[in-house]
Amino acid sequence: MTQPYPSFSNLLADLADGSKTSEHLVQECLDAIGARDPQLGAFLEVWPEEALAQARSIDIKRREGKALGPLAGVPIALKDNIHLSGKRTTCASKMLASFSAPFDATVVKHLKNAGAILLGKTNLDEFAMGSSTEHSAFQLTRNPHDPSRVPGGSSGGSAAAVAADMAPLSLGSSTGGSIRQPAAFCGVVGMKPTYGRVSRYGLVAFGSSLDQIGPMAKDVSGAAHLLQAISGHDSADATSAKLPVPNLIEAIKTFPARPKIGLPREFFDSGLDPEIRKCMDVLLTALEHYGAELKEVSLPASAYAIPAYYLLATAEASSNLARFDGARYGFRAKNPVDIQAMYTQSRSQGFGMEVKRRIMLGTYCLSSGYYEGYYLQAQKVRTQLIQEYQAAFAQVDVLLSPTTPYVAFPIGSKTNDPMDMYLSDIFTVTANLVGIPAISLPCGKNSANLPIGVQLLANHFQEAQLVSMAALCESLIA
Repeated sequence: MTQPYPSFSNLLADLADGSKTSEHLVQECLDAIGARDPQLGAFLEVWPEEALAQARSIDIKRREGKALGPLAGVPIALKDNIHLSGKRTTCASKMLASFSAPFDATVVKHLKNAGAILLGKTNLDEFAMGSSTEHSAFQLTRNPHDPSRVPGGSSGGSAAAVAADMAPLSLGSSTGGSIRQPAAFCGVVGMKPTYGRVSRYGLVAFGSSLDQIGPMAKDVSGAAHLLQAISGHDSADATSAKLPVPNLIEAIKTFPARPKIGLPREFFDSGLDPEIRKCMDVLLTALEHYGAELKEVSLPASAYAIPAYYLLATAEASSNLARFDGARYGFRAKNPVDIQAMYTQSRSQGFGMEVKRRIMLGTYCLSSGYYEGYYLQAQKVRTQLIQEYQAAFAQVDVLLSPTTPYVAFPIGSKTNDPMDMYLSDIFTVTANLVGIPAISLPCGKNSANLPIGVQLLANHFQEAQLVSMAALCESLIA
């Protein structure tokens, strides 16, 4: 087992000065995958020959002094709902088990331009619908810190791959916490950018007004470097923001002076795990000693965030997943008696139970007679949340909270209680509803040696401020 690098910046420095070759780094990752992934199940597909060939090519260019991209020679794992041309994009679903992507996602184009090496595709909850990566049609993913527990979801494979040193970086996607929650459970850094900062072109849609692709890494430096590479306007995505991308690499080098940090009262209530609360208190004390100003703020609409999210997200999922009907591509039921039977049987057999549950919920809340009472009310809650967050950011620079109300839970302990499973996203869904950037980073471990995550949230397009504050917290926790 190779020793993990203390920081991503050190890894880049070693590659740049020749202390480590890209080929050696890729081989280390492949060795780790061979040793640990049979137990953990993080990867759905790995491309060793292609990765090693690309690594050798980059090493040659580096020795020849040729210009290289900022992530040249760095292996990266992709969540399997992001398109890479010529490779399968299954979304961990029987529906797309044999589907081959016809084009590269915009983030993949950015990674290729940056010189990154695409190592393989990681497991997820089917169509990114889940909080534990137990809803994959193909395999179960386990937590590297305790294989009897979940890695979180839906980007559980991406989080586990980084946590187990099978890849220094990975990409996940977040609709309601699917990057930050597994990052917290697996003890890595995970960041959801502002909605519109990163192109969604080539990401299989779940909730189009909520989805964002984001980085996962061992430290804030790795997350900042990866987000820097994939950010920017994309004319292929109508929701992509036409705004300059700040220099995130420089931002993590300078800690904020006397930052104002808001503590949402609703995120520190009596239901929080006492060991997580204790971990938060240690960090808050360190921040006060640093010179930070801590201020309690209130986000009362957060009490309605989970029901609002699961109405809006499922309504959008109902629409987005209507395209998977067996007609043009994807799974088709065998020997249907007519076209109606083909649609019904293909969707019934092709989708798993959690996906079908969400499609039915979304269709119901959009149906005649229920639209105003459910979908419209959820939109009003979303508007209220946006207003409350704006009021909070008028008083403070960032908000700080636990990432999750508890640590990684045992496999199978919540699969029969969907509402209990949904509540694991209680601290993360609001950032997606409001569209703001948020990051989770490790904040210590509990008495069972399981990781605890702390979450930071900033105002729209304030990623530089967010990673600067995260780097400060990382230094204080260390």
